[in-house]
Amino acid sequence: MNARLLSAKIISRVLKEGQSLTAALDQMLPEVMTPQDKAFVQAICYGVIRQFYPLEFLLNQLVTKPIKDNEVKVLALMGIYQLAYMRVKEHAAVSETVAALPRKKIWAKALINAVLRNYQRQQEQLQARLDSEPMLAAGHPKWLIALIEQDWPEQADKIFLENNRQAPMVLRVNQARLTRGQYLQKLTDCAINAAEFTVAPAALVLEHPVPVDQLPGFGEGLVSVQDAAAQLAVGLLGVDAGHRVLDVCAAPGGKTAHLLETQPELAELVALDCDAARMQRVEENMVRLGLKATLLVGDAARPDSWWDGKPFDRILVDAPCSGLGVIRRHPDIKLLRKPDDMAKLVELQASILNAIWPLLMPGGVLVYATCSIHKQENEFQMAKFLKEHDDALEFTIEPLWGIQASVGRQILTGESGMDGFYYARLRKQ
Repeated sequence: MNARLLSAKIISRVLKEGQSLTAALDQMLPEVMTPQDKAFVQAICYGVIRQFYPLEFLLNQLVTKPIKDNEVKVLALMGIYQLAYMRVKEHAAVSETVAALPRKKIWAKALINAVLRNYQRQQEQLQARLDSEPMLAAGHPKWLIALIEQDWPEQADKIFLENNRQAPMVLRVNQARLTRGQYLQKLTDCAINAAEFTVAPAALVLEHPVPVDQLPGFGEGLVSVQDAAAQLAVGLLGVDAGHRVLDVCAAPGGKTAHLLETQPELAELVALDCDAARMQRVEENMVRLGLKATLLVGDAARPDSWWDGKPFDRILVDAPCSGLGVIRRHPDIKLLRKPDDMAKLVELQASILNAIWPLLMPGGVLVYATCSIHKQENEFQMAKFLKEHDDALEFTIEPLWGIQASVGRQILTGESGMDGFYYARLRKQ
């Protein structure tokens, strides 16, 4: 299939069917044969979704009435994106986008051609008009702009900017197998430039992303892909040999694996998730890395259906959340997340915390983590939990990163190149 038409179909699945961009790419990318086409499809899909609101504004300035056909509209957005953001020759951006229209939509060729030609002629004026609309330039839906500005009034503009940038590719070196320095040398030998993260002892950030099959030793389990902020969980949990550890909402298993790489002599690590398909990914990661854990499919809010009655020394609650801290990696969050979702997520998080807390033994430590920057999911959630549980005490996190919150610490998107993350650490009396 034509790469541009395939891209339009993938983007349409996100816009019209509400499918995640990751899922749509996973399902449809196998149709792409060459690595170059695959890279193009990924770049244009992520780019159009990331810049959807500014692109839609520009398109609306170029048509006399809205384009009702979703696939035709997406192709128009793709054409504008190529002209505005990509290093595609202008004549190719126009002609190849027009040519990507399927035969049954031949009627739209003149329309797409006119839209893109007019954009070329009016580009400077249109950009000036866009720049004069701060909410559009922010590239987020209005409700999300209001939420972020309410929580982070001084940092909001930087958050919007960081959300609209491509996230760096960050690796986690399997330190049970080799040191970070040794793996950095392997990258250097392969002409892959990378640098160390100060706050995450296993993390390396690549100068330019590469396919995982180009990473030396990836298939043998020497390294995994995981943002540095996500790697901080293991240090906060403080696992020792002989500990029994529970990883709640564990899929896709990055933190599970990191725990085992850091402390191979755990008595047991139980990884729990409610999604059987996602737990399959955890199992695949365990096999690739040569690690073993007890993998359970179950509802975290109903431990009676899966817990064996033995308490845990450490519990990691990687709570289901809005994902507002990882928009730069998953730009479709801006389109798929709805205002009504927020209260439901906060309620779900509270139900999981309340159900899991009794599984922690006295003196044990629970780490609560989200990849969100929303205070209701984070510090307010923790403050409420502490108020309702007399046997829970905050276990202070050293200020090596993030912002001190009323409870826990918050990393805002882009801080030291990291994703937006929240952590709180509790000790049971």
